Amino acid sequence: MKKRDLILAAGIGVAVGYLLKSQLEVQQKVTPEKALSNAKELFKRSGPISGSWIYMKPEEVEKNGLVYDAYRGGITRNVDGVNKQYEFYVDIETGGIVASIQTA
Repeated sequence: MKKRDLILAAGIGVAVGYLLKSQLEVQQKVTPEKALSNAKELFKRSGPISGSWIYMKPEEVEKNGLVYDAYRGGITRNVDGVNKQYEFYVDIETGGIVASIQTA
């Protein structure tokens, strides 16, 4: 095999690998761990949090007539000496919070 053919094959391999990697990144859904991390960062803007959880299995959530596949999770914050709990839903496609409600 000529040196030129080897370099050409390696170049094509690198190009195909790069294109495949970029396509997989676009189509990859948000993991539950990343969804929880995003939610925690958002809630931390309003003050410290003392606990958090997330269900690993997505659920269907309807909001404003749209149906989302989302992870359900919760955050506990200590506000003025009182623990307040919030539930949230994170869209598995975008990682954005679809809904958030105070539960206790």
